[in-house]
Amino acid sequence: MFDISLPHFEFPVLEAGWVWLAGAGPGDPGLLSLHALNGLRQADVIVYDALVDERILQFAAEGAEIIYAGKRGGKPSPKQSSISIKLVELAKSGKRVIRLKGGDPFVFGRGGEEALALVDAGVPFRIIPGITAGVGGLAYAGIPSTHRGINQAVTFLTGHDQNGVAPDELDWDALAKGSPVIVMYMAMKHISLITQKLMSGGRRAAEPVAVICNATQQNQQVLETTLASCAEDIESSGLKPPAIVVVGDVVNLREQLNWIEPALARTSQTSQLKEEPAL
Repeated sequence: MFDISLPHFEFPVLEAGWVWLAGAGPGDPGLLSLHALNGLRQADVIVYDALVDERILQFAAEGAEIIYAGKRGGKPSPKQSSISIKLVELAKSGKRVIRLKGGDPFVFGRGGEEALALVDAGVPFRIIPGITAGVGGLAYAGIPSTHRGINQAVTFLTGHDQNGVAPDELDWDALAKGSPVIVMYMAMKHISLITQKLMSGGRRAAEPVAVICNATQQNQQVLETTLASCAEDIESSGLKPPAIVVVGDVVNLREQLNWIEPALARTSQTSQLKEEPAL
């Protein structure tokens, strides 16, 4: 353990009866924010998700109670309502509570649902953002979520709705035509249907796709494929969730930007520095 105090910076105090909803980032413990680390060092109770790297729990204060509340598709999991009730009960009993969630609490993390439950119960709370996998996971794969000359917009979507099926309420034709880069969370289960919808909406069959499993962790795996071959290649590869799927020409930059495996990357022939035009 180490002292996280910094010169000329006063970290907030986690008061009794408060809940801090904190993002743990996409996996690599080094991506944890200082605010989240500060909260972990003060909390009486830590309630953590399935996608939180358990090495992060080593930052907990001595004697802290650690409660697993992970939700994984196809496996026995606590209900969301039960988790929210537990947070309220812990806070009402005077505990200092950290709710530690993978990625960012407000990006497909149900942080909003839990925060609203705290509001309804009159429990004070703080939100600590985290690096979401749709940005951090891509970066660890050497894929920018945005790149000048390729995309001026990026869309983040979930591959299944609250009932576990592909989200029919999305306008897939509009997404296909309007977003040059699409980043999908929890999309592997329905990837065949999703890729068909995107191609039906006008996306190229040969458009590059990357599937990033266990993003930012030591066992990270990256599959490069195309929209037409994506579903078949995932099945034959044996890759399993959790995964991020990115569709778009930014995937091609991985050839130069694969910093995790630099021996596999080639020297860029197109990224020569040029003087910026005066503004």
